[in-house]
Amino acid sequence: MTRGRFIVFEGIDGCGKSTQARRFAEERGGRFAFEPGDTELGAQLRAWLLDAHFAMTPRVESLLMLADRSHHVSTVIEPTLDQGVDVLADRFFASTLAYQGYGRGVPLDDLRAATDLAIGECRPDLIVLLDVDVSVARARGALRDDDRFESVPGDFLERVRAGYLEMARTDPHQWEVIDGVGSEEEIAERIRAVLRARF
Repeated sequence: MTRGRFIVFEGIDGCGKSTQARRFAEERGGRFAFEPGDTELGAQLRAWLLDAHFAMTPRVESLLMLADRSHHVSTVIEPTLDQGVDVLADRFFASTLAYQGYGRGVPLDDLRAATDLAIGECRPDLIVLLDVDVSVARARGALRDDDRFESVPGDFLERVRAGYLEMARTDPHQWEVIDGVGSEEEIAERIRAVLRARF
């Protein structure tokens, strides 16, 4: 049986990644997946992680994300791919590098080593970065005061965005950067063109 394709959608909240991941899961007859919270264990971790009133250090935040991801890989992603079904994911390991690494300042080498432990050999066939200015994300109303990651003041999200772009620049084989500004259909057509060229 041919293994399914693992395609991950990344970007700051408000970039449109969730909408497009769901759309392409349906178009390709695949499994939509998301992080954190796509399993029973993950749902509990998600509640802790996104509550901006529940204090934790960036390292603890990172480790909880990685625990969710490791469980997600072993119970959802790998079994689905092994059945020959595509997985279209809203976030994967690059989110932790972008948010906790570039954004929060957790050492990237430490995060990469922990990621290797958490996900083993499970790597995306393609990472689609939907890139938008932080001002665009804010205008779309996606950033909430009660969300740990979106309520941080200052240039946090600018650092996260810059981190995403740096990762994409240094690994063009695995990444594709797509302009996230436009109608849902316009953005979807840009993604389709990439998928046709890649696969």
